[in-house]
Amino acid sequence: MASPVDRWQGRWTSEEDTQAFARRLATSPAIAHATLTLQGDLGAGKTTLVRHLLRALGVQGRIKSPTYAVVEPHSAVGCALMPEGEALSIWHFDFYRFNDPREWEDAGFRELFASPGLKLVEWPERAGDFLPVVDLQIDIQPDDMTPTISTDPDPHTPRAVQATALTATGRRLLEALT
Repeated sequence: MASPVDRWQGRWTSEEDTQAFARRLATSPAIAHATLTLQGDLGAGKTTLVRHLLRALGVQGRIKSPTYAVVEPHSAVGCALMPEGEALSIWHFDFYRFNDPREWEDAGFRELFASPGLKLVEWPERAGDFLPVVDLQIDIQPDDMTPTISTDPDPHTPRAVQATALTATGRRLLEALT
């Protein structure tokens, strides 16, 4: 179990809060070689967070959800965290469509996860024990303090967010959030 110093808890009441969180994460040099998991129900804001984080790191162009492709590669040219002329490699994974954790192994992701760069993983539980070490786990849920009328997540509903460091890299990422 993580200690209180290994966890950040907060609340996003707007997309601007999500963007501010992403910008703070993007200031940490540890992000350049980290694996982050994003957990939450459909519509919780996982992909929105990724889009803001990628923009904060300098990714240009269209940022698509990898729901159908399973992985979308990105490159942040001119990222302030990287040496001059070196791009930050980023992979955004979405394992929602996995029916069996062995699909992770069959897809050949071991090599991608072993390479340098940032890995962002939605629906990590669908990869089971195949997923390598995770540095920071981010859990996004509708805020329990807000009454809900329907079971469909509303993108304007405040979110309760918890980031848990699982490694030393994760703890360095948490430092950027405080």
